[in-house]
Amino acid sequence: MLVLALDTSTPAVTAGVATLAGADVTVLAERVTVNPRAHGELITPHLLAAAREAEVALREVDAIVCGVGPGPFTGLRAGMATAAALGHGLGINVYPVCGLDAIAAQATPGEPFLVVTDARRREVYWAAYDEHGARVDGPHVQAPEPLGRPVAAGDGARQYAERLGVRVVEPYYPATAGLVTAAREALLAGEAPAPLTPLYLRRPDAVEPSARKRVTAP
Repeated sequence: MLVLALDTSTPAVTAGVATLAGADVTVLAERVTVNPRAHGELITPHLLAAAREAEVALREVDAIVCGVGPGPFTGLRAGMATAAALGHGLGINVYPVCGLDAIAAQATPGEPFLVVTDARRREVYWAAYDEHGARVDGPHVQAPEPLGRPVAAGDGARQYAERLGVRVVEPYYPATAGLVTAAREALLAGEAPAPLTPLYLRRPDAVEPSARKRVTAP
């Protein structure tokens, strides 16, 4: 199975092409740029460049996996909108993946661990995993503080290691191999994908305006 992977849930803009054969995920090509302000600008050029390097035409792709967060509103929407448009245009399924699960899929600390990413506003997104990488708690968003595990992966763990009280392990961002691995069971089963719903975990800054104030006396 040929799979296109996209993620813009963290500062890393990621696109890659991989094959999935049973339990084996083989990355054919990948493009990653860490730039929190370039998700919309880079995601399409990255996926096209990855496809060219892999010598794959987009019409040959069997499925798409896409990180759905948790992540900030603007960046997250760039990757999800691109994945949804491609899936519609190519007539193939788009499978949502929690970005924390994608990181966990490639972390191998050999013990229960956390995945922690930067949520901005001096907060973190986090989830807890058992020693096999299965999620047992989360995802959540909160200020960084000790969370009951001594080991953590993710860029938020690296940024707030002292406040979290953790030893930091890689990876720091969702990658093609992790995204495909996290969606592997659904892909191999040929299941209809879950809805492509973003994990924001908190309300956006923008709010509907209140009633206009009167500027003249009644």
